[in-house]
Amino acid sequence: MNIRTEIIAVGTELLLGQIANTNAQWISQQLALNGMSVYYHGVVGDNIDRVSEAFNQAQKRSNIVIVTGGLGPTEDDLTREAFQLLTNMEIIEHESSINKIKKYFQQQQMKMTPNNRKQAHVFKQAKILDNHVGMAPGMIVEYEDTKWIFLPGVPREMKAMVSEEVIPYLQQTTGVKQIIQSTMLKFIGIGESVLEDEIHDLIVNQTNPTIAPLALNEGVAIRLTAKADTTEFANQLIEQMKTEILNRVGDYFYGVDEDTLASKVITLLKKHNHSIGAAESLTGGMFTDEMIAIPGASTVCRGGLVCYQPLVKQNVLGVSPETITNYGTVSEQCASEMATKICDMMDADIGISFTGVAGPNEEEGKPIGTVFIGIHDKSGNSIVRQFQLPGDRQEIRRKTILKGYELLFQHLK
Repeated sequence: MNIRTEIIAVGTELLLGQIANTNAQWISQQLALNGMSVYYHGVVGDNIDRVSEAFNQAQKRSNIVIVTGGLGPTEDDLTREAFQLLTNMEIIEHESSINKIKKYFQQQQMKMTPNNRKQAHVFKQAKILDNHVGMAPGMIVEYEDTKWIFLPGVPREMKAMVSEEVIPYLQQTTGVKQIIQSTMLKFIGIGESVLEDEIHDLIVNQTNPTIAPLALNEGVAIRLTAKADTTEFANQLIEQMKTEILNRVGDYFYGVDEDTLASKVITLLKKHNHSIGAAESLTGGMFTDEMIAIPGASTVCRGGLVCYQPLVKQNVLGVSPETITNYGTVSEQCASEMATKICDMMDADIGISFTGVAGPNEEEGKPIGTVFIGIHDKSGNSIVRQFQLPGDRQEIRRKTILKGYELLFQHLK
C-alpha cells in the first residue's frame, strides 16, 4: 500500500505569521521516525468554506490526513463543522469529555460558559483520543478508505496524543515497520550548483538513501535520507553514502545536522589550543557575540574590540595614522594592521579583523558591500581577503560574519 500522508493546520493566526506552524514540522519528524512519508503540508484560515475545500482536496489525494487546530470552544473553531460538510457524519457530545470540562471549571471555581461544551463535541463513530493535558479530545475517523486524525492545535496537547495514541494506531493499522533516518551534510566555500555537479552521478542513480542538495544560510547542504528496518541499518546506509560524497567534496565539509560554522571554529581552536581576539568595525561586535553564545567559548575567546570610528582604530587599537591617512580605514592595509594589533593587544594566538562599508552610503570612495577581513596569527601568518557582498545593511554585516568564520575554518584546518 502506498501511504500518502497529509498534514493540515487550521488557524488564521498561522497565515498571519503570528505563530509558526511548528506542529506540522514535529508531526512530520515523528512520522519519519516510524517510516511514514508526508506528501503535503497545508495551512488554512478559520473560514468554513476554505477549511471544507482543503478537506475535500485532501480526501481525494491522501489516505492519512492529520488535522491540527480548530477544536476549541469559540465561533471560529470550525474543524468539526467543515468535516461534517464533507461526510455528513453525526456530531454528538462525548460524555466523559464534558464531565471532565465541568469538573475543571468547578475546581477552578470559574463559571463555565455554554460555548465550552463545544470542546466535547465528537463524531459519533470516532475513536476518541483522550486529552490528558487539555480540554478538547482528539478523534480518529475513517471515511471512504481515508483515515482522518483530528488533534488540538496546542502543541503540548497535540504531542501527547501523537506519542501516546496516534503513532501506535498508525503502526498497527498501516503495517509500516520501517523507519526513516535523515542526516544533513553541511559545506562552505562551494556553491550549490558546483556541489550538485560534483555528485551528479550519485544523484541520478540514487535509490536508498536519497540525496537532496539544499541551500542554507551557512553555505550549502546535502540531505541524505535512508529507509530501513532498524535505525542501525539506516545509519549504515547513510554513512556509506556520506563517505562516497566526502571523498569528492570533503574539502568543503564542515559539519552535520545542528553543527554551525561558529561551533566548528571553536572546536578547531580548542583542538589546536589556540585563542582568538577580534577587532570589529562594520560588524560592531556581532562576530564576538556569536562566538560567546556557544557554550565553552570562554576557553578560546579572549574578547572583541568594537573600533568603529577611525580615532578608536588609531588611539585604542593602535592602527598607525599613516595607514589610515594613506590607505583609509576600508582597505587591505587597515584590515591587516587591525588583525595584527588585536592579536598583540589580547595576547591571542589569532587575531581577526572586519572593516568595510555596510551602507547606506559609500565611504572613502568604496561602494556599499565592500568588505575586508584580516587574519593574523602568532606564527606570523597574515591574510586579508576582500569581498563585495550584496544586500542591505544588515545582510552585508551578517554575510561578513559568515565569511569571517569561513576564513577561520579554512585557516584552522
